[in-house]
Amino acid sequence: MIEIKNLTFAYSGGPSIFEGFNLRIDRGEAWSVIGPSGCGKTTFLYLLAGLCQPVSGNILIDNMPVLRPRPRTGLVLQDHGLLPWSTVDENTRLGLNIWEFYGSDGKHAPTDKKIDKTKADQQVDYWLKKLGIHGLKDQYPDRLSRGQRQRTAIARTLVMEPDLLLLDEPFSALDALTREDLERVILGQHHESNLTCILVTHDIEVAVVMGKKILTLRHGFNRKPLILENDCAAMIDNTNQAAFRNKCDELRKVLGTVELNASLNSRTPSSVY
Repeated sequence: MIEIKNLTFAYSGGPSIFEGFNLRIDRGEAWSVIGPSGCGKTTFLYLLAGLCQPVSGNILIDNMPVLRPRPRTGLVLQDHGLLPWSTVDENTRLGLNIWEFYGSDGKHAPTDKKIDKTKADQQVDYWLKKLGIHGLKDQYPDRLSRGQRQRTAIARTLVMEPDLLLLDEPFSALDALTREDLERVILGQHHESNLTCILVTHDIEVAVVMGKKILTLRHGFNRKPLILENDCAAMIDNTNQAAFRNKCDELRKVLGTVELNASLNSRTPSSVY
């Protein structure tokens, strides 16, 4: 589904974050992306979402270059991105309203999607109930807890039935029970609809629960992807089992090695690259 070919990216005037980076993500896979703050995790999502463009190289989704945001990609932002003047219900309908406004033009809305008001109402009600916020549908974001705002952001995305779901630190600052509840919702949708999920996190346990494959990024430029295969994904209720703890320890060691190498490389003249 996703092919990243010789990707090089840097913000204007800054050092490269990715350089000659190659990666393939197949349809229906669940990936976690982890690494230290400032290593390019959110940038990686923005590149996939078409919000940033490579300096060189290509990103293809379903063999089509990502030159702008595509209508079948869903992005859940870390700060939720809710409109403060809109209710939970109105925020959840935002994407559907945009689709209806532009029509099935293939740029703002998929060519095979026509908004049916009855179905849209059913979809909105379904996700508000599934995420436990139906009773809050007339509330505004400033009256919601952080977890309720996150649920609203997730509802707004899933109501549009994306084939690719990108999540930027969706569980940060949430209590354990709320986090586990949202993990179940996202993993359930992943399995039910063969949804491709890519989740950015700084939390080792979240990375192991949510990603069948775990991509580790490092400070400095990322050239060769470091991927950890994970057979402990979706073990939400078994995080105390030895297998899960061992996988967390393995990932912790990978992160430590990545940081050590990055530190050593930062002292190496750039000419060696």
